[in-house]
Amino acid sequence: MALAYRKEIDQHTSYAIWKIEETAEELVAQLQLKEHEKSYLQTLNKSKRNLHWLSTRVLLRNMMDTEQYIDCRVDEHGKPYLINFPHHISLSHSYDYAAVMVSKNQSVGIDIEFIKDKIERVAHKFMSIDELAFIDPDHKIEHLYVCWCAKEAIYKLHGKSNVSFLANIKLSPFLYQPDGNLEVRLEVENFLDNYIVHYHTFDGYMVGYATDNES
Repeated sequence: MALAYRKEIDQHTSYAIWKIEETAEELVAQLQLKEHEKSYLQTLNKSKRNLHWLSTRVLLRNMMDTEQYIDCRVDEHGKPYLINFPHHISLSHSYDYAAVMVSKNQSVGIDIEFIKDKIERVAHKFMSIDELAFIDPDHKIEHLYVCWCAKEAIYKLHGKSNVSFLANIKLSPFLYQPDGNLEVRLEVENFLDNYIVHYHTFDGYMVGYATDNES
């Protein structure tokens, strides 16, 4: 696995993208898996799901730069967290890449997606009529992927399963650029906050990320 990209957001927060080139066995050799993790791996098939789970953990280990065992779990909402480190984390993967965001002092969310035309067919499921109205027809697919990654990043940052992309995560109009940011509003039950989501294209993929300090 080769480090493809790394960005330092601030002195406490960074994210990285790795290209997955190893076999499952090579990835396992770089980890310190406990029995509960080995058991979980047995429930995954031997295709990309297996490689994605392993590669995010290997990348997390590289970013944490520690020889200690990293006890990474998921809570009842599916949000990953660390048992034996205070860091906040967010994990993502798509096809041949894994992405991990780590922060010592704030909640984070990251999403990476391979850009494909099929998103146009499902856009109405996660975009409101007002949001669809500002999509650039000349860059429709890329613009839609920015919107998806932005909503996914906020969903992961918030970390609760009661959030609807369509009903609860609202995007302010923005012009598409290959690298930029947008304002996002999260409204769910008694919670209301605004965030800045940053995004950029990378080797045919779209990456979106957000931090709690920019709310």
